[in-house]
Amino acid sequence: MIRAVLHRLVLSVPVLFGVLLFGFLLVQVVPGDPAVVVAGPTATADVVAAIREEMGLDQPVLVQFWNYLQRMAVGDLGRSMISNKSVTSELGTALWPTLELMIGSMVWSVPVGVAMGTLAAVVRGSLIDRAIMALSVAGVSLPIFFISLMAIQFLGVKWQIFPFIGRPGPWYTAEGFMALFLPALSLGLILIGPVARMTRSSVLEVLKLDHVRTARAKGLSETRVILAHGLRNALIPVVTLIGLQVGYLLGGAVVTETIFSWPGLGRLAVGAIMSSDFTVAQGTIVIFALGFITVNLIVDILYSLLDPRVRK
Repeated sequence: MIRAVLHRLVLSVPVLFGVLLFGFLLVQVVPGDPAVVVAGPTATADVVAAIREEMGLDQPVLVQFWNYLQRMAVGDLGRSMISNKSVTSELGTALWPTLELMIGSMVWSVPVGVAMGTLAAVVRGSLIDRAIMALSVAGVSLPIFFISLMAIQFLGVKWQIFPFIGRPGPWYTAEGFMALFLPALSLGLILIGPVARMTRSSVLEVLKLDHVRTARAKGLSETRVILAHGLRNALIPVVTLIGLQVGYLLGGAVVTETIFSWPGLGRLAVGAIMSSDFTVAQGTIVIFALGFITVNLIVDILYSLLDPRVRK
């Protein structure tokens, strides 16, 4: 397993390099001059030229890219062009709310999706199966902004059960948990459908295998056969799907954080792009890339825990 993890880390190096290249080119190709953004619209040409020299924008592109890689290697993401704060500190402030939202959405949606898919496989062809698949298709089809607005309309405005603006505190406080509920509910609903459909398909395939028939022939209860011998082997493709869906969740988190005024990385990225704060935008791209790499590594580790053959 250690060799597989190291292999994955080595393969992640070119991916990370490509992300850094994309983040660097973001400043080069977008319209506008970063020096003008820092200096302000009323700055004189001499002031703009001095800022360009200070930022190293007057140097050749390859020299700028090399300096950029050197800064990234030591964790120096620069300073915000708008607030003049350290990009690392701004990302650190926004990172935990995004992790709260991601974990909060997955901690309930993944078990519900797996349970729904398993139940649909067990009662295949029944009315319950059709109803679960219909709900799954609806969850996949509905856009995240529609789900979020419906949650706000009914649970926030009409019935006034949960707050829907801002983050008053961390999730372990009463105010923070209540504020987290609607964003996590909205974001998690888009994950249930794919997980339920994949689980159903995978469980149906596993229940046809010889070891499941052998378990039944030994007189084991149907519940134990399904959970111990069927579901565990069926979870490998589901884990793969969840790893892939994390990227979709990050995209949905950008919309969700904007709608609910959630102070996470998605909202920070949108604000940075809207205000032409290129250094903050670069930092969010790097953090998102590191998140993808980390999730893929976790998926590989889960593979080895679910399937002993992967360890060999």
